[in-house]
Amino acid sequence: MSTSTREFDLNMEEVLEAWGPADAAREIIANALDEAALTDTDDPDIYSDDGMWHIRDYGRGFRYEHLTQAEDEEKLNNPDKVIGKFGVGIKDAIATCHRHGIDITIYSPHNTFTVKEAPKHGFEEIETLHVEIHPPEKDIKGTEVILDGITDEDIEAAKQNFIDYTDAELLEQTRFGDVYEVPENEGASVFVSGLRVASEPNFLFSYDITNTTKKINDALNRERSNVGRTAYSTRVKKILQACESETVASRLVDDLNEFVTGETHDELDWKPVQVHAVKILNAERDVVVATHDEQNRSQNLFDNARSDGYEIVTIPDRIKPDIEDTTDVNGDQIRGTEEYREEFRESFSYEFVDEDDLTDEELEMWELRHDVFSWVALPGEGWEAKVSESLRTTDSSRMVTCEHDDELIIVHRDILTYDTQSFLCSLLDIVAFAHGGELLHREMLADIAGAVSAELIEAAGQADNNPVFPGEQQEPEPDE
Repeated sequence: MSTSTREFDLNMEEVLEAWGPADAAREIIANALDEAALTDTDDPDIYSDDGMWHIRDYGRGFRYEHLTQAEDEEKLNNPDKVIGKFGVGIKDAIATCHRHGIDITIYSPHNTFTVKEAPKHGFEEIETLHVEIHPPEKDIKGTEVILDGITDEDIEAAKQNFIDYTDAELLEQTRFGDVYEVPENEGASVFVSGLRVASEPNFLFSYDITNTTKKINDALNRERSNVGRTAYSTRVKKILQACESETVASRLVDDLNEFVTGETHDELDWKPVQVHAVKILNAERDVVVATHDEQNRSQNLFDNARSDGYEIVTIPDRIKPDIEDTTDVNGDQIRGTEEYREEFRESFSYEFVDEDDLTDEELEMWELRHDVFSWVALPGEGWEAKVSESLRTTDSSRMVTCEHDDELIIVHRDILTYDTQSFLCSLLDIVAFAHGGELLHREMLADIAGAVSAELIEAAGQADNNPVFPGEQQEPEPDE
């Protein structure tokens, strides 16, 4: 081992003028993290002592040869394991520290390195930045970089470039990368192998791409910041499409529901992400997915769905064809509007009761239907009303329904023992719905039911032959 001091000309023709002390510290931290990953040693220590900041790893130790490498072959061969990809980074860090008046000393078991300006060999009138290579001064394992003159704020800013030093909460890991929650009052970021490469203020999540592509690696320029979205957008889509957790899916769908207001995050502009979020949520929760227009046209149907315990998920029109007749991540059918409509229909089962089998009390209530139909006419001459022992097998509280195909108003027998107002209001509501269902405004239905039932309660049996609401037979909605 040489005991003399040598000098190494950094020979830097271009200095990154835009770099500040935080950028320099970022490169030093990146090298320390890479060494820990490559050697499977302890995480680096970053601490302050006597006003100086120490960045210490426990790897193989810095050598002067690292200053001669344009790109580190070991790092190039492990693109998904390390952050850095070149020896240039440490040279830039040294030059930046010197330019900002920060003294940098590097200790390793092989040598100690300091920095000074000295005449360039062969051009004595030109002074350039040199690294002095001294015999080792510390008996240590790994590399210790000491920065004298850098601020605490610069170190903290440097650390925030690494996902491990942020407050971001890991939500899900995939084979392509990881999804993180964005801390409150902060913007999202994209990281590559743990290093921040771009800020994305309108992303819903932050991402750490751990399975890189050539396109991404080529985009990691010397500055290693402000990498364009085109370099990583495909990988972010892959990460989201590989997610399987309800946590990520529910947040995507909640955000997707904001598409009507135009306030969705940018990931929800990607159609494959929208479709995948619906597939996960359908597998994890009881949902009915429907467009905004479908919900407006079939309000009763979706009220029924909510009563059945389903969550209504609003989707854009453009993804409806992609989820029709499609299965979710568990292989089950996605429950759209038509799927729920059919499920709702099949939940009804009838056991019709002959009027002769009704009790006197029940028959007295049942006879009031004639007064109702004289005020609010049935949709057509072929329509009739019947009593059934059963109605909806999954909901014992449902007392009335209609079957458009069979031109039937069906009343549960139990309601005949209720109070008069409950019976009349329920019957009026279903008759009005039979005229066209969702084509009638909700408030109008309520007004008709309230006004007519009050009138009938006051003068039952005295109605004339002119219906208060004769109605016109409109094209009915499917049974609801």
